[in-house]
Amino acid sequence: MNLGQYLDNEEIVLSDEIIVKLENFASLLHEWNQIHNLTGAKTIDAIYVNIVDSLYPLTFIKNPKSLLDVGTGAGFPGLALAIALPECEVVLAEPLKKRVSFLKYAAIDGGLSNVRVEAKRVEFVAHDAFDMISSRAVTNTKLLLDLTEAVSDTKTEYLFYKGSRVFDEVADVEHKLEYDIVQKNQRNYLYIKGRV
Repeated sequence: MNLGQYLDNEEIVLSDEIIVKLENFASLLHEWNQIHNLTGAKTIDAIYVNIVDSLYPLTFIKNPKSLLDVGTGAGFPGLALAIALPECEVVLAEPLKKRVSFLKYAAIDGGLSNVRVEAKRVEFVAHDAFDMISSRAVTNTKLLLDLTEAVSDTKTEYLFYKGSRVFDEVADVEHKLEYDIVQKNQRNYLYIKGRV
């Protein structure tokens, strides 16, 4: 199955040009992963599943003008979102050197002028408040909100890719949150639209 078929099944609408860029990213990641073990997704199909997981929120979020992805790893969701949202300025925060090398190479290889890779932990990223902050499988919601306080404001939205503990995590946050949880397969997408 090609990536376009995966995306059609999930009603994710992208141009052919963007789909080709995503497929090129998948091939590059597959190649690098053989040597550097960047992700548990060992086949092209497994990488496509991760891309679809990364992009599914495009069916329900407002497209941001600036996005910070915390702990991007091998590019999920940050690099996939950067490819799908070429008008969005995307900062990928990733402290691990081998992943940083891959992300920088993939951004250059894909001609992604909207991407900047920060080889540091998120609390050391200096930037004006982002429109959106995303993260997949990094830490709990309360800590993510605390760690990103310096790069967010009252208008910042959050997109956290979570598992089954998301409901407990939201309950642990002191601020009152305006949020939705969109469930898909084993994934809970926590979309925080604001803190009260």
